[in-house]
Amino acid sequence: MNEQDRVAAFLAEHDMQRPLAYRVLDLESEVGEIAKEVTTSTGYGARPNGAAVAPDEIGDALFALLAVADAAGVDAGEALDVAIEKYDRRVDESRDAGSN
Repeated sequence: MNEQDRVAAFLAEHDMQRPLAYRVLDLESEVGEIAKEVTTSTGYGARPNGAAVAPDEIGDALFALLAVADAAGVDAGEALDVAIEKYDRRVDESRDAGSN
């Protein structure tokens, strides 16, 4: 069972399915918690090399993102494959993975 299936099974087992909009709001909250940890661990940016994030916060955000994918009917693995191909193409074409 892949990670997205594990999250979907957990949500179903605990009757926690929610509409996509709620899942996106939860994801925003979890990513905000990561940003807060980085903000405080760097002294509000004064010590960028001091950035730290607890593994459980990464796990919370990953769980929330996979729940978004499930609610949206998107296969997260396939979406990641498409994104990597896109970034690979950009690097090949312009030596930069960023969008223009």
